Amino acid sequence: MRSRVGVVVAVVVLLVLLVLLARSVGGLGGLGELLGSGQGSTQQAPAGTAAAALERLPVKGKAPKTGYSREQFGQAWHDVDANGCDTRDDVLARDMTDVVFSRDDPCQVASGVLVDPYTPKEIRFQRGPRSSEVQIDHLVALSDAWQTGAQQWSADEREQFANDPLNLLAVDGPLNSAKGDGDAATWLPPNKGFRCQYVARQIAVKTKYGAWVTQAEHDAMSDVLDTCPDQRLPRDDGGVGPQPAPSGAAPSGAPSGEPSGAATSTAPYASCSAAKAAGATPLHSGDPGWNPRLDRDGDGVACA
Repeated sequence: MRSRVGVVVAVVVLLVLLVLLARSVGGLGGLGELLGSGQGSTQQAPAGTAAAALERLPVKGKAPKTGYSREQFGQAWHDVDANGCDTRDDVLARDMTDVVFSRDDPCQVASGVLVDPYTPKEIRFQRGPRSSEVQIDHLVALSDAWQTGAQQWSADEREQFANDPLNLLAVDGPLNSAKGDGDAATWLPPNKGFRCQYVARQIAVKTKYGAWVTQAEHDAMSDVLDTCPDQRLPRDDGGVGPQPAPSGAAPSGAPSGEPSGAATSTAPYASCSAAKAAGATPLHSGDPGWNPRLDRDGDGVACA
């Protein structure tokens, strides 16, 4: 009997304490928040980060692969940025160092050195029988895109997607073949130091084109970004952009002769439209911003 009385007293005391606590935190709702704080709560990802963009992507199952073919994505390596060079050579020139262009075609990359982001290892590219040692990877594979929204895109949108430098990267050829059409749930670069950038690029591409992710893909991306919560989305300049300017050079497009610190040189123009916008056309060999890849007939004058 005494033990039962003790239990009843203890329960009454506990209820009184809970009522007093509830009043002090603003009622039962406040008490619930207090008791639930720190349990299952999630911190919102900072604006502008890949993690924040990931949370805005729709999550759905994959659509059937029915009807998919490479031809659904238009001409391979189409010159979508109208700089006079095909997309494959644009990306090779962007991603490699010590680039040498063909004497016969100022657009064609004859050789260069790639530090492969996926391994990483140094690959000496030489156009010819061993060209496939360096391949251009679609970070979001065309087949994956087909199953996550591209079936509803127009033919022009699919061609733009297949040639968008934001979605393209020069990488180790055999490893790219092994990746196939895998998404982040089934394939990630062996180089763990590049995984955050890799996933951020995929998120940026899917955001740009309105594609979705599967739940497994979302979770795999989230796991990667947990290791780098401040990873930003990559900049999308709409093309491959100009080659890097020499140290201390003026920004691309700066008028010739305008003071800009110790140097007044201009980075090579990526396209004739960029040169025209800067008032630099026609371009002559040796001019600031000269890009031999824009001189398609090799006469020393470009964008005339």
